[in-house]
Amino acid sequence: MIQNIPPLGILIILVNVIVSLRGFKDDIFFNKYRFEIRKLREGDYFRLLVSGFLHVNTTHLLFNMMTFYFFVSFVFSALGTIEFSILYFGSLITGNLFAYAFHYNQPNYSAVGASGAVTGVLFSALLLYPSIELMIFFIPIPIPGYLFGIGYMTYTLYGMKTQNDNIGHTAHFGGAVGGIIVTIFFNYQVIFTSQLMLGVLSIITIFAGCLLYFNKN
Repeated sequence: MIQNIPPLGILIILVNVIVSLRGFKDDIFFNKYRFEIRKLREGDYFRLLVSGFLHVNTTHLLFNMMTFYFFVSFVFSALGTIEFSILYFGSLITGNLFAYAFHYNQPNYSAVGASGAVTGVLFSALLLYPSIELMIFFIPIPIPGYLFGIGYMTYTLYGMKTQNDNIGHTAHFGGAVGGIIVTIFFNYQVIFTSQLMLGVLSIITIFAGCLLYFNKN
């Protein structure tokens, strides 16, 4: 399905592609701007933002940009240019800040990708359009958006606890929470139209907070 992407959405995709392609070819550039706990602890806070435009490989880049492509128009039309900008970059930074706090005692931890921002946009769409249904790869039937959101966050919480893969679950979780908060701030009506999902996600977020606390102690 072809989406009518706003100019801001096109710009975001282009910047992600250009920066990522540079990172694919230039290890010095990649290492200079990637999210890395040790460097952040030394004061390289610009990595909280710039690392969100780098990706590990083409598959990583395509997956994030395709997800962004499918949801950007819905969210942009509901929020507007300034609000969407705050949503995207707020989710990106919130995701990386959460990852920084969670992995603070792991100085070698590093990550890249727009996943935090994209997850924020995704969850904003789930709140703004509570009746939306999603088609998932290899699942032949549409899934209600609220069920997908709850399942996704539950899986992310599990990934944060086990830490047995190379997926940036903490950035995904933080980005989703950031997207939810920004969406509620600009469109408080979603509190009344998405009560079930918000209620369950609040419980999951409390568990995540406990996990963060015990992970640091």
